[in-house]
Formats: sequence, structure tokens, C-alpha cells
Amino acid sequence: MLREFIVYACPVGKLNNQLEEYFTTTRTECGENAAHQYMPHCTLTGFFHDELTALPIYIKALDNALQNSLLTCPKSPIVVVDMELKEDFHYLKLESAWLQKLIANFANIADSPTRTDKLRLKNNLHLSLAYKFPSKKQQTLAKIAKKNINPQAEVSWELRFYEYHPDKSWTCHQSWEL
Repeated sequence: MLREFIVYACPVGKLNNQLEEYFTTTRTECGENAAHQYMPHCTLTGFFHDELTALPIYIKALDNALQNSLLTCPKSPIVVVDMELKEDFHYLKLESAWLQKLIANFANIADSPTRTDKLRLKNNLHLSLAYKFPSKKQQTLAKIAKKNINPQAEVSWELRFYEYHPDKSWTCHQSWEL
């Protein structure tokens, strides 16, 4: 049976605590939006499909890609550039040329004969705060974001390999500190 997999970079530390508080508050005050269906994350690949038996191929490829990149890892592997509060999409803009090279390396070495689709790499790095929300909630969501989230808060990151299940639950099969 085919499984659905994805690679994320997830924040850990004060910034993540602020994000969790933000999501709890916005859910209560504004109702659910599409961002509530995920943990705070930066998407590094699109979803892809493969057999569960291929899992070791991806774990090993991510581990190798990370090990090959560690010597060139900057002090801050992911930089939070700014908070963008657009009319229909709120997010933290992120930058990491280092991480994009790491994921490109992963895609080159993650060779599974049973994968049914190509690995799609993401190049517009961001962490979604809110999207697919009613326009009348935009101002309230923006106000909560400004109050709860300091884009310059202390943060470290983890590289994570997730499986997304049909019941909308998640399994993190492996994580690595960046």
C-alpha cells in the first residue's frame, strides 16, 4: 500500500512556543483555517508516495545529505527574514541556501524504485501562520500574530521526515537537529 511522505524543517524553542500559542489563540478566536491542520513547519519537499518498505532509503538519504552538509552549516541554518501579513496569507518568510542545497542532495540520492512520483523541492521557504481564512478574520489574525510572534525569537530547527495518514494524523519517522 502506498504511503504519503514529506520532509519538513520544524522550529524548536521560544519561536515554536510562540507559534503554538498563536495557533491555540487563533483557533479559539477566529476558528480553524488551513494552517491549523499542520504543526509549525517549513516545507522542503512536496508530498510524495511510496511503499513503507522504502522508508530506510529515505532515512539513510536524509542522514547522508545532512552529514555531507554539516561542515558548511552556518551558525543559523535557517534565517527568519520577516513576518508577512498579506490579505489572504500570513507567514514567516525564511531563507536558507544551505538547507536548499541539503535537500537537493537528498533528492539526488533518495533513489527508490517503488516511489510513484518525483521529489518536488520547495524554493519559496516559509512557515505558514494562516491561509484559507474568511477575509473578515484577516485583521484579527494579523493582530494576534503581531502580539504573539517575535520573528527574531530564539529558535533552533529540526529536519523531520513525516508520514501523513489518511485520517489526517502524522508520524515523524526520524528527526535531526540542524
